Amino acid sequence: MLSRFMSGSIRNLEREYSCTVRLLDDTEYTCTIQRDAKGQYLFDLICHHLNLLEKDYFGIRYVDPDKQRHWLEFTKSIAKQMKSQPPFTMCLRVKFYPPDPAALKEEITRYLVFLQIKRDLYHGRLLCKTSDAAMLAAHILQAEIGDYDPGKHPEGYSSKFHFFPKHSEKLERRIADIHKTELIGQTPETSERNFLQKAQMLETYGVDPHPCKDVSGNPAFLAFTPFGFVVLQGNKQVHFLKWDEVTKLKFEGKTFHVHANQKEIILTYFAPTPEACKHLWKCGVENQAFYKLEKSSQVRTVSSSNLFFKGSRFRYSGRVAKEVMEQSAKIKREPPEIHRAGLVPSRSCPSITHGPRLTSVPRTRRRAVHISIMEGLESLRDSAHSTPVRSVSHSESFMPRSRSQATDASDGTAVISDEAYSPSDSVLPTPVAEHSMDPAVSRQINGAPCSIEEEKESEAGTPMRGEGGDFGADGRSAQEGGDSALSEVEQVNKFVLSVLRLLLVTIGLLFVLLLLLIILTESDLDVAFLRDIRQTPEFEQFHYEYFCPLRRWFACKLRWVGGLLINK
Repeated sequence: MLSRFMSGSIRNLEREYSCTVRLLDDTEYTCTIQRDAKGQYLFDLICHHLNLLEKDYFGIRYVDPDKQRHWLEFTKSIAKQMKSQPPFTMCLRVKFYPPDPAALKEEITRYLVFLQIKRDLYHGRLLCKTSDAAMLAAHILQAEIGDYDPGKHPEGYSSKFHFFPKHSEKLERRIADIHKTELIGQTPETSERNFLQKAQMLETYGVDPHPCKDVSGNPAFLAFTPFGFVVLQGNKQVHFLKWDEVTKLKFEGKTFHVHANQKEIILTYFAPTPEACKHLWKCGVENQAFYKLEKSSQVRTVSSSNLFFKGSRFRYSGRVAKEVMEQSAKIKREPPEIHRAGLVPSRSCPSITHGPRLTSVPRTRRRAVHISIMEGLESLRDSAHSTPVRSVSHSESFMPRSRSQATDASDGTAVISDEAYSPSDSVLPTPVAEHSMDPAVSRQINGAPCSIEEEKESEAGTPMRGEGGDFGADGRSAQEGGDSALSEVEQVNKFVLSVLRLLLVTIGLLFVLLLLLIILTESDLDVAFLRDIRQTPEFEQFHYEYFCPLRRWFACKLRWVGGLLINK
């Protein structure tokens, strides 16, 4: 608390802040903003730099010191939203996925959405079957390295690039076959459009999973898509509610409620922290307003609670999807030029491939940013391109299988199986889950290189928590004890705050009623109830000793102010 107070004091003394925004092609845009600059100013700067007009689909995301993600609110001051000391680091990301990305008006917009979905594919947010995965990866290859050339692309060239959390030799061969035979002659724009059309048909298109737990304590992933609210558990989509069916979203503490009009269904889930639950609620409110409403004038301020004196209040500020599409249809200009560069394979580290670069400006500082792999995978780097990795169930051994064992079991077993695989393989489970093994360690063994937490580290530009730390039972028990103590303190604080709010509201209402009663009794309103009050000795004493002198004092002050205005 002291450090945050001091950092706030330091920020108040500064007139300008340095701000770095990481773009979707992993380049960086650095600028200087004024102390009172709002989020809209920074967003407009970035859109001008990118020559982007269809900008309502995008947003700026940042990660606070507690590793909690937030979307930058454009109507509020940037400095007041950031909880860290400057310079500030943020990321440009797709906030609202277009319902039909291939139908976007301008190529620059489609290209940026293409980069976002390629990132989703790599981080395991876009789940797909093996056949779909091979086609999507082949479109990426065609868009970024062009037609297959035997002189430039030797045998096994597709294994040098990583499109998914996990690879297999069979999948790599299938990607290369499609790239060699089915996509010859496609331009980058055509390949990107075909990629978007294919990705849009997948169930998890537009999913940014929020890790939660259901009422039974089972891990679940909640997400908001262009078409509705989704709940994923294991390898299944257990709930899907269209936006027209969702009537209300509420949260209280760590508890998140979804009300639907289908027989008054109420879905309840529990987020890891109150901050994560509030972020989930705000994302839901914004997505529902963007995709459901016909006009932005229909947007209303939403409360997280049924009681007006309790809970958070939030209002989506921006245009809705229908207005954005209508505005896009009016765009008439020469398409901006997009400078694309080829994929750069990385032999030393299996990271996400470096996509095409956008046009640079003098204030842009470019840097090839690798999506970091956890330290525990360093020993597997040499064999990462060739060793098939498979998901391991809790009942099986957690030891990784060798190439010979995998080959004997099946012909190039792929982690991206013919059935949609579980997002838990590539998304870190909620911290409140109890596992016999640390989640980070189990994901290392399962072969999942990246997760939400790791991408948070990439966005925040800070080292991973717990690197090189002790994963022993003592550390876990101490952490669990500390978490339980903190949760009890949080509950007590919430109860005290609720009581104080109720008390303040009650006092305020009584004060307002007293003023209203005084005004009515001093007025000329002839009502039997008021006549009885006026005839009491207490009222006469109040009238002559307090009200009349106060009225004369106000009248004197008003005449004095009026005289000053007349003299001027």
